[in-house]
Amino acid sequence: MITLEHDSLVFRFPEVHEAARCSIDFQRTLRIPDDGLDYPLPPGLGGFPLRHLDDYARQAPRDWLRRGGVLMPMHQAEAMWISFGAESYPFAVKIAAGKACALTGDAWTNHLNTDPQDYLVLPEQPWLDGFCVAKGIVRQFVAMPLGEGYSVEEQLTGAAEHGGLQIIAYPMKAERYEALIDEQSAESGPAYGVVMDSAPPDMGLAPGGRMRQEIYEDEYGLDAWDQRYASRCFVTIANSMQWLALTGERPPTEPPTARDYSDAGLPWFDFYGGDLEALAETERMRGLVSVARLGEQKAETPLPENESIDAANVLTLRAAGATRVREMPGGGA
Repeated sequence: MITLEHDSLVFRFPEVHEAARCSIDFQRTLRIPDDGLDYPLPPGLGGFPLRHLDDYARQAPRDWLRRGGVLMPMHQAEAMWISFGAESYPFAVKIAAGKACALTGDAWTNHLNTDPQDYLVLPEQPWLDGFCVAKGIVRQFVAMPLGEGYSVEEQLTGAAEHGGLQIIAYPMKAERYEALIDEQSAESGPAYGVVMDSAPPDMGLAPGGRMRQEIYEDEYGLDAWDQRYASRCFVTIANSMQWLALTGERPPTEPPTARDYSDAGLPWFDFYGGDLEALAETERMRGLVSVARLGEQKAETPLPENESIDAANVLTLRAAGATRVREMPGGGA
């Protein structure tokens, strides 16, 4: 069961275990420079608003309604990261841009794969900021219009068909969870911080600047996950005009630039995950071309204010409680 609560997608599996619950939200953030350098993690500037698409059935494009799910606004060239909340119950979660897996670049499947691993493990993975393009490196999620060749979906499939995000969550098997609790001697696991006449192009996610972030290997094993039960949600990304036309709400203002933020001496972040092993990139993801580099090839400038910066004020976060402290001082923009 998926519910939308305070702009978060909440996944519950009471048929598996009463504690099987996790949440996912989407954080507004700085777009880091797409300049070939590796940057630390930018802050969270508050969550994107989410709305049920069914509430706008009279105005929304039919393709959006067929997919269902929720609607989220993003400005063109705006960046985001995905925050996961799981208190003690482990989950396996797959994330795809359109129908391309964000970790492997492979086509979407409704089951988990381990060769290569195409899913994240919660609560060990507190967030995901982009596409896994090297071991310990992601390229930031950046919103770009479909049809111009920038999105990961277009680069990997050659088609601008879906856009948005797909998410599917699988709970751990109840008996494995109970055994895990027994092994931990009742100790808690770490806590980490769902028809327009002339519609503009749909929005997809493209690979932006390089960022230091590890995607962790599954230490539980494929057999730990109860794949009989899964909840799947599509997140349609609307540009600012689409969001205003459909909801009547003004979208969030664009965040400050990375240079403004860094010049103000505000913190960037690093994450220490202990002894967890990071996944390596796949061949498909290694070949992605970033928005800035592809723009150069097309003689375009798709990313404004893309100058390199010095992200000197870097705070290291430890596993426990990390999600809720990765934010700009003051709680957001």
